Amino acid sequence: MSRKAKAWIEAMRLRTLPVSVAGVVAGGGCAAYYHCFRPLPFTICLLFAVMAQIASNFANEYFDFKNGLDRKGREGFRRGVTEGDISPRAMLAATFALLAFACAVGCTLIIWGGWWLIAAGAAIAVFAMAYSAGPLPLSHHGLGEVAVIIFFGIVPVTLTAYVQTQSWMTLPVALPVSVAIGLMGANVLIVNNYRDADDDRAVNKKTTAVIFGRGVMGKVYFINGIIATVLIVIATISRMPLVWQAGALLYANLHYMLWVKLTHLEGSQLNPVLGQTAMLMFALSLWLTLALGINAL
Repeated sequence: MSRKAKAWIEAMRLRTLPVSVAGVVAGGGCAAYYHCFRPLPFTICLLFAVMAQIASNFANEYFDFKNGLDRKGREGFRRGVTEGDISPRAMLAATFALLAFACAVGCTLIIWGGWWLIAAGAAIAVFAMAYSAGPLPLSHHGLGEVAVIIFFGIVPVTLTAYVQTQSWMTLPVALPVSVAIGLMGANVLIVNNYRDADDDRAVNKKTTAVIFGRGVMGKVYFINGIIATVLIVIATISRMPLVWQAGALLYANLHYMLWVKLTHLEGSQLNPVLGQTAMLMFALSLWLTLALGINAL
């Protein structure tokens, strides 16, 4: 594989894509519990979510380079634009092309959800850019985690369930699940910012790890996982036999192990923790979907 091809794949940040997939999968599980799972709109939601996240990742790479926030030899994953492997112009073009294609795919969901979904899709597209661009980039002003909770948790879970059921009947399950998924997604960003705090501080990029410090954000990481576990239990405990809660307890234990790693490692040593946090979130969404689907039978 050529160096440029590797740079483009790295720019997609494949390790983080389970974050966007998890929300859609969990939303599908909520719909399945109400006997409304529909493969086609579910698949469209999945494609839209993944493409929108990759577009957001591309935008982050371009605008962080443009604003002088990335430096060669940084602690995190290699940045193709900063290292000269990808031209800024090519990255910007890829960002808008992929975002436009994602929106075109997402527009087909109006068949199941109605015309108002265009506004929801537009908001997601704006977020994909506003995370790194505009007069107040969310990721540069301590708002990244809040945005992730909304756009990788609440929005994908509830809307994926909605377009399959064509109603809000799933909210008693979907709402607590969506917040839980959002908190798990925020933890992926916390690991990223925890790792990059020194680099970000040097360029005045005010992430939560820079504003509050690694110590505080390490505690937030731990608390997020505990709250997420409690929310999952609340959403499911009356809807399935108690034995199924073993999945939530397993998540909590693995989350604790990752938290220990987070607080004892530094720099590039945290790269595996980032990927493992994302994969744990994805695994929990799969367990949840399986549990809800089986117990709906």
